Amino acid sequence: MNLSNLTPAKGSVRERKRVGRGQGSGMGGTSTRGHKGAQSRSGYSRKTHFEGGQMPLQRRVPKFGFKNINRVEYKPLNLDSIQTLVDETKATVVDLDFLLQHGLVSKKDLVKVLSRGELTSAVEIHAHAFSASAKEAIEKAGGKAIVPVKEAKEEAAN
Repeated sequence: MNLSNLTPAKGSVRERKRVGRGQGSGMGGTSTRGHKGAQSRSGYSRKTHFEGGQMPLQRRVPKFGFKNINRVEYKPLNLDSIQTLVDETKATVVDLDFLLQHGLVSKKDLVKVLSRGELTSAVEIHAHAFSASAKEAIEKAGGKAIVPVKEAKEEAAN
């Protein structure tokens, strides 16, 4: 075997389609362009984004509004629901595992404590974020509002 007898694999190389060479070519008459319409004419060039008369994508997509892809979505947790939970369980520390066990949040939720309702117990609450009024209400009741260390560092970096 040498360079002079190398050939491409059978079926991998096809002959060029010779259009416009009459009926005997098998592509006569319209030269494979079909009858009538823009694509059958000489000089036709398709416009970019043309979809055959269908309403083009850039005209179908809404042009207003904005969806921030970097938005951090928090699961809201109000003081009244924490107070109800504390009354039932007599807990002094409410952390993420405790909330998970009692079905108030799911595993991947980021929790933000909001100030709806009233907190009467002195409770240590661990959450990813607190509203200013919720933090004030927790400290007024004699409790602590604690943001976990790992999340606090990430928040400071942002």
